[in-house]
Amino acid sequence: MKLGFASDHRGFSLKRKLIEYFNSKDVECFDVGAFNGEKSDYPIYAFKLGEKVANKTYDFGVAICGSGIGISIASNKVKGVRAAKVDSRDDAVLARIDNDANIIAFGAETDLEEAKLWIETFINAEYPEVERHSRRIIQIRDYEEEANVE
Repeated sequence: MKLGFASDHRGFSLKRKLIEYFNSKDVECFDVGAFNGEKSDYPIYAFKLGEKVANKTYDFGVAICGSGIGISIASNKVKGVRAAKVDSRDDAVLARIDNDANIIAFGAETDLEEAKLWIETFINAEYPEVERHSRRIIQIRDYEEEANVE
């Protein structure tokens, strides 16, 4: 399992702790930035993470900013990314089983133990390819293709 991490300055501390934890669980972790707590702009790192997830360099991504909202919006601008901002374990599992999300996002103030649980839930939930969900994901992919035609 290859898990990519991105954050801005506000999410940097939580990201470091999560990377340390998942490395201890034999998950290959990759950090695309930010690399310190100095002020930074989350879109830079959201795009880097999104590209790595979309091209399947990483199996999944974890994105953290102040609220989790901005970094999820920016991640979703990358073609092939389905980032979900989550606030609970239920959100994490539904993001995978209903939407086949490939990036989980949350806020920097998220409790460390909750963040661990949400990520574990997210990466271990399998997308069941139920017709109604697959149909919707195909509609999103088709729109991305059409919207990117010049």
